[in-house]
Amino acid sequence: MNRVVLESSHLAPRWRSVRCALGLWLIWSTAAQQARAGGPEVYARTVERAIKYLGNQGQAEDGSFSKQAGPGVTALVTTALLRHGRSARDPLVAKSLKYLESFVQPDGSVHPPKSRLPNYETCLAMVCFREANADGRYDELLRRADGYVKGVQKGGEDGKDESDVAYGGAGYGKDGRPDLSNTHFLVEALRAAGNQENDESVKKALVFISRCQNLETEHNTTEFAALVNDGGFYYTPAGGTNPEDKTANGGLRSYGSMTYAGLKSMLFAGVGPDDPRVKAALDWVKMHYDLGSNPGMGQAGLYYYYHLFAKALDAIGDDVLVDGEGIEHDWRRELVDALAERQAENGSWSNPDARWLEGDPNLCTGFALLALSYCKPSR
Repeated sequence: MNRVVLESSHLAPRWRSVRCALGLWLIWSTAAQQARAGGPEVYARTVERAIKYLGNQGQAEDGSFSKQAGPGVTALVTTALLRHGRSARDPLVAKSLKYLESFVQPDGSVHPPKSRLPNYETCLAMVCFREANADGRYDELLRRADGYVKGVQKGGEDGKDESDVAYGGAGYGKDGRPDLSNTHFLVEALRAAGNQENDESVKKALVFISRCQNLETEHNTTEFAALVNDGGFYYTPAGGTNPEDKTANGGLRSYGSMTYAGLKSMLFAGVGPDDPRVKAALDWVKMHYDLGSNPGMGQAGLYYYYHLFAKALDAIGDDVLVDGEGIEHDWRRELVDALAERQAENGSWSNPDARWLEGDPNLCTGFALLALSYCKPSR
C-alpha cells in the first residue's frame, strides 16, 4: 500500500505537467480554431488591414477613390468606412465627403455634369451622406436628392402607369432601361432619405422588384414569370436582356447577386416573412448557398454578391441559415473566413474576373468592408 502511494506521489508531478500541457494545448487549439473560423481576432485584423490599405494606397490627394470610375466608388468606400466606426470628422472620411460634395447639382442630384450614371451615383451618394449625417449637416442635401431620384424613377415624371413592365424601376439615368440592381440602390437611397415602406416611391419600386422574380403570382404576370418559376431573381424584365441570361425555354435565369438584391429590397419595402415572394426567394437562397462564387455567374460580380449576401441575410435576422441539404451555416463567420482568405497582402481585395469594374481594388475593398459591417462578432 505504501509502495503504491509512493509511486503515485512520484508520478504526480509528471501527471501535473501532462495536464498542464494538455490544458495549454486546448487553449491554443480553441484560439487557433477561432482564428480560422471568423472569430473576433481575424475579423478585427481583416478590417484593420483593409482600412489601412484605403488610407495609405487607395485614396487620392483630393479625397477620391478611383475617380476615373466616377464618384460612385468614393461614395461606396466612404460608406464602408463610416459603418466601421469612422466619423465624418475623421481625416480619411472628411476628405472624401468634401470630394463628393463637389458633385452636388442644382437639381439635387450628385454626379459629374455629363455623367452617364446620374441616378446610380446619386443613390450611392445619398446612402453615404446619410451615414455621415449624425449632426444633420446633410438634411437639406438629402431632401433635394430625394426629390431627384423620385423624378427619375419610372412612373414618376415620365407618366408610365402600372401596366408598363418598367413601372417602378430605375436605371442608371432618367432615360435608361430599369433594372433590379439600380432599383435596389434606389430603395436604399429612399430609405436613407427617411422614406418609410408606405411611401409611394417605395411601393412603386416593389412593383418592379416583384416583376424581376421567377415566380408567377398576382404580383408578376409578365411573360417570364412562369417559365423558370424557381423563386430567384433576374436583372430586368424590361427588354434588352443579354442572351447569356436567357434559359432554353426563353425564361430569364436567376442568379445570386440579383436574388439577394430582390430579397433584401422586398424586406426593406415591408414585405413580411410569410409572403410567398419572400418564402420563394429564401428557398432559392437555401438551395444555392455559396461563398465561393456568385451563384449562376461564377466569379463575375463576386464582391458585389458578398455585400448583398450579407445585407439580405442580416435583414432576415437569423444567425444561422440551414441550406437545402439541411446543413447549418453560421453565415457571418463563414463570410469572414471567405473574405479573409481572399484578402491580398496589402489589405485590399480585387477580382481576377474584372467584369463590372471588379478588377478595381478600391471597389472590391469597399464591397468587402460593407459585407463585413454585417458580420461583427458579438464577442
